[in-house]
Amino acid sequence: MKKVVLAYSGGLDTSVAVAWLRERYEAEVVTLTVDVGGGSLRSGVADRAISAGASRAYVVDARRQFVEGFVRPAVRAGALYQGVYPLATALARPLIAQLLVEVAHREGADAVAHGCTGKGNDQVRFDVAVKALDASLEVVAPMRIGMGLSRDQEIEYALERGIDIPVTHASPYSIDVNLWGRSIETGVLEDPWVAPPRDVYAWTVDPSEAPSPVEITLGFEAGVPVSLDGRELDPVELVETLNELAGSHGVGRIDHVEDRLVGIKSREIYEAPAAVVIHAAHKALEGLTLSKDQLRFDRLVAAEVAQATYDGLWFSGLQANLREYVRTAQRVVEGEVRVRLDHGTSAIVGRRSPNSLYDHALATYDAGDAFDHASAVGFIAIFGLPLRTEAGRQDGASWATPLLDDLPLEVADAEAVLVG
Repeated sequence: MKKVVLAYSGGLDTSVAVAWLRERYEAEVVTLTVDVGGGSLRSGVADRAISAGASRAYVVDARRQFVEGFVRPAVRAGALYQGVYPLATALARPLIAQLLVEVAHREGADAVAHGCTGKGNDQVRFDVAVKALDASLEVVAPMRIGMGLSRDQEIEYALERGIDIPVTHASPYSIDVNLWGRSIETGVLEDPWVAPPRDVYAWTVDPSEAPSPVEITLGFEAGVPVSLDGRELDPVELVETLNELAGSHGVGRIDHVEDRLVGIKSREIYEAPAAVVIHAAHKALEGLTLSKDQLRFDRLVAAEVAQATYDGLWFSGLQANLREYVRTAQRVVEGEVRVRLDHGTSAIVGRRSPNSLYDHALATYDAGDAFDHASAVGFIAIFGLPLRTEAGRQDGASWATPLLDDLPLEVADAEAVLVG
């Protein structure tokens, strides 16, 4: 290994990793810092990388590409891992991995590196994505192969080498953040019985302290949100605005015990105000614009896309094919959804679409009902034919356990009542 591109956050671990890679492998180190929003970009990150020994420091503003190329496909698919997690961290990893490979090609590097440990999901996501894009690149993870220093040892290591490190209060939690959400774990959160302390949350107020409820309107085109309260917004601005607005009403907290890719269960706390509201609104609009069969099939696609994204398989052929199917299927998911933000909850209170499959004349029970009630008799006869045939030939009545004799019962006899 002669030159390595390191995914660099600017924190203590990756700052030490710059020097460690140079010393361990006698390799030139180039750093790559990717701004994916949410406060993920530290100030002075390029200067810090150079002070740590990097020969060159790239800083890329990828917020718009993150939303358009990764978040939006996940929203269209309705992809929530295990039906809960909006995949914030998982969606950012393939983007960062792709940029690592592109910088490696630009720099003529023969390796890339990341700061993941050997216990989490991200190591798999980075390794698999990089190899899918360029199998010739070596992937190095200092925290996985021997760098593993304690925080105090890392600080001492950095000071001995004159590395500029951020002097911050040591958080009791492990936190990853981007535009689509915050992920918080470790510390007291490792006990799934313990309620998350107040200091876990940064984007959401305590629901009990939220202001009076408000209603907002999200406008969608082709399955993705494009406007808020009638005002069209840039994709990044829309997510940022909704994060702030929904978070101020306590919306977006997720407490989840999930199954990690490496085979263990992990208690995770997430803050994802915009993601929670957008996914709920998108699902409501799908219910209005997609057919029963489309909805049934799309649930399968959503689970597949979520699982593969979580597992780091974003660049597989199957995922590319599924994302293309979703893109075309979502062309009719257009309209507006009203959402009520109320002390930690986001409730759908209205939806409308020019492509709505809801027909009021067929649905109403009031005047103007256009449904042919008489046709229901023939429909029921045909629909129930297989069951009647099965019950008649295989004694279907025997499969029902008798209930009447075991239930409290009152019988009013008409003759007795009249005489009385």
